[in-house]
Amino acid sequence: MINRRRLVALAATSVLAPAVIRPVSAQAWPSRPVHVVVPYAPGGSTDVVTRVVAERLSRIWGQQVVVENKPGAGTNFGAEAAAKADPDGYTILMGSSALASSRNLYRSLHYAIADLAPVTLVCTFPLLMLVPNSSPAKSVAEFIAFARENKGKVTFSSPGVGTTPHLAGELFKRMSGVEMTHVPYRGDAPALADTMAGRVDLQIGGTAMLEQVRGGQVRGLAVTTAQRSPAAPELPTVAETGVPGFDVAGWYALFVPAKTPSAIVDKIHIDTVTALGDPVVKAKLEQVGMVVSSSTSEELAALLQSEIEKWGAVIKDAKITLD
Repeated sequence: MINRRRLVALAATSVLAPAVIRPVSAQAWPSRPVHVVVPYAPGGSTDVVTRVVAERLSRIWGQQVVVENKPGAGTNFGAEAAAKADPDGYTILMGSSALASSRNLYRSLHYAIADLAPVTLVCTFPLLMLVPNSSPAKSVAEFIAFARENKGKVTFSSPGVGTTPHLAGELFKRMSGVEMTHVPYRGDAPALADTMAGRVDLQIGGTAMLEQVRGGQVRGLAVTTAQRSPAAPELPTVAETGVPGFDVAGWYALFVPAKTPSAIVDKIHIDTVTALGDPVVKAKLEQVGMVVSSSTSEELAALLQSEIEKWGAVIKDAKITLD
C-alpha cells in the first residue's frame, strides 16, 4: 500500500522534475519482454485471467508479456519474488485477496505491503455457497436453521486453510451465529466431489462450480457478494437470504515493486484499463465468472487496507495461523 510519506515523495518528484522526464521515460518502456508473476499454479482462475489480460497488453506494448507461475507458501513465494524484483516495470504481480489475509495468517513474511505499489484492480468475483442435493436446505436461511438444529455436527469445506473461501466461512459463522467445523481440501475440485457425495454439509468456493450447479449435480444457495453477480444472476446473495451485511468478493489486481518510476506505473495503469475495456477481453473474463473492474492506484490501496483489517479480525477470532 502507498503510505503518506511515499505519496508526498511522489508529489515532490513530479513538481521538481523537468516536465519532459515523465513522457520520455514512459515512451522508452517497454523495450523488452514484461513478466507478470502469478503466485498460483497454471490452470487456475488467476492464471486464466492473467493470460487473457497479458495477451492484450502484449499487443498494446508491442512486446511479449510472459506469465510466470510461482506458486507456494499461500501465494507468498510469488509475491515476495515480485516485491524484490528490480523496480523497472518489467516485473508485475497479479495479486489477490491473499495479499491481505497473509498479513495476519503467517507468523513471518519476507516482504511487506510497502514493498509493492498498487497499479489497478483488474476484476472481482463472487464465491458460491453450495450444499449437496440431499441437503434439506434450499436457502441460506434454511441452512442456518439446519445448522442450529444440528449444533456441533455441521461441516463446511474450502480449497484450503487460510484461503478466501475458508475465511468467508469463518465470517459466515460469526455473522450468522452457527457452529461449523472446517474441512480443508487441496482445491475446489476434491471439495466439490465430497459435497456432491454428501460428505460435507456446505462448500464455499469459486465460480468454476457453476457448471455443476446448473447441471443439477449440486445445489447453489447463494453468492457471497453484496449484489447479485452477473455471472450467476439466478442465485441470491447471502445478505438478502439470511445474513444482512454479508459481503465477500474475491479480486485480482496488478502491483509492481514499490520504487518503480511513477511514469511507468502510470503507463501500466492506463494500458491495463484500455485492455480491460476491450470487448473481447471483457467477454473472456465474464466467461470464467469475473466482473471487470479497474480502479485508480489509490482506490486499490484503500481496498487492500480495508481487506487487511477485515480479514485480520476474522483470523484473530478464529485463531488461524500458518507457518
